[in-house]
Amino acid sequence: MESRPLIFAQIGCGYWGPNLLRNFSALPNCLVKYVVDSSPERRGFVEKNFPRTTAVDSADTVLNDPEVDAIIIATPAGSHFALASNALCAGKHVFVEKPLATKVSEVDELAKHAHAKRLVVMAGHTFVYNSAVRYVKQLLSAGELGEVRYIYSQRLNLGRIRDDIDALWNFAPHDISIIQYWLDDVEPVAVRRQGMAYMQDGIDDVVFLNLEYPGKIIANVHVSWLDPQKVRKMIVVGSRKMVVYDDVADNKIAIYDKGIDRKAVLGENMDFDNPQRAQFNYRSGDIVLPEIKFTEPLRVE
Repeated sequence: MESRPLIFAQIGCGYWGPNLLRNFSALPNCLVKYVVDSSPERRGFVEKNFPRTTAVDSADTVLNDPEVDAIIIATPAGSHFALASNALCAGKHVFVEKPLATKVSEVDELAKHAHAKRLVVMAGHTFVYNSAVRYVKQLLSAGELGEVRYIYSQRLNLGRIRDDIDALWNFAPHDISIIQYWLDDVEPVAVRRQGMAYMQDGIDDVVFLNLEYPGKIIANVHVSWLDPQKVRKMIVVGSRKMVVYDDVADNKIAIYDKGIDRKAVLGENMDFDNPQRAQFNYRSGDIVLPEIKFTEPLRVE
């Protein structure tokens, strides 16, 4: 006997929504029954390209349908909390495109609500499922880089300027989710941010975020939508090797067998006034560009 398909409804089909709709529609034994969008143009897009899906203009339609098992939310960030809350109240599982919400208190409330109703609420941190990101995770888990010393990340571009969230909330969830994944989800012991708004009052266009982790690990995240170049780069500096993940390069991963080793100076060269003084040996070995088989991260997610 054929099992009943898992039935989804998606709210929002703007910038990122079509990618979610395409991937959820391709899942085996799944059906995206509805897409909700206020735009007649976007509803027309759905009807033309996804004939099995019904396009509607009201979220009430999908929340009140007992056949719908789960809700996909792909709307502006400021609406995520209210929509996710309503979906949980209606007894639906929820997938929310990042960020899950724009306040810690809202995230906590969603988690408590989902736990109480035995429902799943998931944020879409797509880059955690990226093949290159997972390759770096394998290097870290295997100890190839040695002890992690610091990580820094740049996610820059000229545009797209948002009016609902700042550059930190728009870009940094990607970088933070990757860093947390690489560091086994260890909580930072200190978080500091510095940003500046130039184009709109109260909405930072550039932000520098500093994270401090146990074990003397620090991370710096630089995000901006006022930069002349598109940059999507993360660097992990370890005690043995270093790795560069560049998402816009042809070779996404470069492993540098470079570093500085500290050795105590003994014997006739010892500085007796400073017996702890050390000698530094500089290593400059090979640069390895591994071949990585890529699968669409959203499909894996």
